[in-house]
Amino acid sequence: MEFEATRHCPRWRLRTWARRSGALSCALAVAGCSGVQSALDPAGDDALRIYGLTVIMTVGATLIFFAVTGLLIYAIFAPPERRAWLGGRNTIVLGGLAFPIIVLSMLLPYGLIVMRDTDVPKAGALPIEVIGEQYWWRVRYLGEGGRPAFSTANEIVVPVGSPIALSVTAADVIHSFWIPNFGGKIDMIPGRLNRLNFTAERPGIYRGVCAEFCGDQHARMAFDVVALEPAAFEAWRENQAKPAPEPDLSLLVRGRELFRAGGCGSCHVVRGTEADGRFGPDLTHVGSRRTIGAGQFPNNIGTLAGWIANTQHIKPGVRMPSYGSFTGEDLRALAGYLESLK
Repeated sequence: MEFEATRHCPRWRLRTWARRSGALSCALAVAGCSGVQSALDPAGDDALRIYGLTVIMTVGATLIFFAVTGLLIYAIFAPPERRAWLGGRNTIVLGGLAFPIIVLSMLLPYGLIVMRDTDVPKAGALPIEVIGEQYWWRVRYLGEGGRPAFSTANEIVVPVGSPIALSVTAADVIHSFWIPNFGGKIDMIPGRLNRLNFTAERPGIYRGVCAEFCGDQHARMAFDVVALEPAAFEAWRENQAKPAPEPDLSLLVRGRELFRAGGCGSCHVVRGTEADGRFGPDLTHVGSRRTIGAGQFPNNIGTLAGWIANTQHIKPGVRMPSYGSFTGEDLRALAGYLESLK
């Protein structure tokens, strides 16, 4: 009876609520330490160095914070005769001068060494160009002589264990290129070419984002980084360099005719066809990509059809108009054709 009465008292309930809230907060904090978009889950050497620097700085700052807070509380509440040593000459010289000078003198060279050893260009690195546009990413893989071999969009595929040399710029406004798992963040400025180097050390799918406000749809400007084993990457690259496959079903043939009749080729290129627009994303192998809309939706016939018909409703402000005049059957054929471009 006494236990039951305690359970229903407000104080007991408040403690229970506080414990559960604390446990939930810890669980959410720990969950944020890993995943496809986390600087606390490094997937490359450079990111690991930056992560180590972050841990040392955070742990050191936390220890200093608690030590200073403890001394402050002691100075306020301790009897005057016991806290007198805090105002002594030795305490001020050692704690107020020597300690910060020694700590900062050790951290500075360590930070400089980390900066020196990260984002270093490496011989034989795979060159990739990334151009930020409102609100998507144009990705170019370079071939012999530095000329573009093929383009893709909103997805960067890299081989595991090979250094990558990214050249980034912007076509309209300032963007910022950031892949948290690979460290580093770099501005994309129109008319200026910035560079970022990294190496993926484990296969997986990681998420990159625009880290500079660039317009109304800034928060919906993401991309995937897919790290493949070298053999799988070579197979992917060989396939991407090929022209678009010919449709082999009547529905897909009709979709291609709708693509032509709708004037889609004025903005998009599909290599192997007469579509040679340069304004929008290259759609030659759009069906092989994981997402559409710059990382917003999974790539399938349903989302492709919805995107074509309601672009301005789904992502207002993008350059592509909505094509609501297509019938449901037309949309199925057109989306089916695009989905077949793998």
